[in-house]
Amino acid sequence: MGMALKIRTILLERNMTIKELSDKLGYNGANLYNKLRKDNLTEKELRKIADALDCDYDGVFTFRDTGKQI
Repeated sequence: MGMALKIRTILLERNMTIKELSDKLGYNGANLYNKLRKDNLTEKELRKIADALDCDYDGVFTFRDTGKQI
């Protein structure tokens, strides 16, 4: 599942629109919409979005064979 889909799922659970999220972030609505459409978000943006959605974001790599996370 891509990050954009995860964000849209959280928006549904929070009863929030992309426009409302854009306003919270101080973004142009079309800008965030395009980033979500292309699934083109930086880690910094993902952290800001998580904060605006009252969520934690943990971007980690997990080794499949050992479970070690980086």
